[in-house]
Amino acid sequence: MKKILVFTLTLLFAVVLTACGSESKENGKEDKTIKVGASPAPHAELLEQVKPILEKEGYKLDIKIINDYTTPNRLLNDGELDANFFQHTPYLDTEVKEKGYKIESAGNVHIEPMAVYSKKYKSLDELPDGAEIFVSNNPAEEGRFLSFFTKAGLIKLKEGTDPVKATFKDIAENKKNLKFNNKQAAEFLPKTFNNGEGDAVIINSNFALDNKLNPVKDSIALEDKDSPYANLVAVQKGHKDDAKIKALVKALQSDDVKKFIDEKYKGAVIAAN
Repeated sequence: MKKILVFTLTLLFAVVLTACGSESKENGKEDKTIKVGASPAPHAELLEQVKPILEKEGYKLDIKIINDYTTPNRLLNDGELDANFFQHTPYLDTEVKEKGYKIESAGNVHIEPMAVYSKKYKSLDELPDGAEIFVSNNPAEEGRFLSFFTKAGLIKLKEGTDPVKATFKDIAENKKNLKFNNKQAAEFLPKTFNNGEGDAVIINSNFALDNKLNPVKDSIALEDKDSPYANLVAVQKGHKDDAKIKALVKALQSDDVKKFIDEKYKGAVIAAN
């Protein structure tokens, strides 16, 4: 009899806890914090701008600074983040394909025109024969790196190659025998540039900005404004229509944020919408 009573009380307690948990979720008490992993600049800076907007809607924005390109998608996929904000579509597609992540885009926010920097030369045309170009070890951006040199007429890709999906193996003609050094992670390239290594360095603008480099003023070549590499908010699959995610994306795409982007970055970052 005692065993039956203990079992009954235990079951009743479990039911009460479950009911409380369900009620808490229904009341939104467990769903009002938006945990976002982001690169320091400009992503976290833009998120800081939308905190007041989200607070008015009852949401608390918890920004987790992550200064690399591999951790944010893993954390998002594992459910440790509600969203991340650091990458563009080609990179996300590559991560999903290679690592099997169940994540997707919830909306584009801005474009960070990538740039080429050099302490030795003032233009791509000045690069000498056999010049060493430092780029990141991100395979999803090889086509992006090559676009600078195809547009400058220094290299040609194999016929029929999709410029966005191009790799170093797709180079059909290399007039100056340019050598691409892709042994380093993107976050270390500003240091490579500051140390004067190589003849030129291609740096992602978030890392350039974080190291006091202005892509518009300090580079020898700047990516076009019609770049297909818009930075996006990524979420777990099936969650892009969640109320808090829609509120986050709407705030980041707002006119106030566009104005902030224009005034602060002056062309180094461009609103995507």
